[in-house]
Amino acid sequence: MFFQRLADLRIDSDKTQQEIADVLDCKREVYRRYEKGIHEIPVWAVIKLAEYYHTSTDYILGLTDNIKPNR
Repeated sequence: MFFQRLADLRIDSDKTQQEIADVLDCKREVYRRYEKGIHEIPVWAVIKLAEYYHTSTDYILGLTDNIKPNR
């Protein structure tokens, strides 16, 4: 499930849910629901997180296990 990758990326970066919510300019509870898979994360947020974590949207969405983006 791709939403687990959201939590893994955040934890590996030593960030709190509030810090990532601030990156997305949303409330912590909204981000928490993305991370738990309660709500679908919008495409714009996946793109923003991929840029923030220096990875690909494919990695976040679980389409690849390669954390480094292909460039």
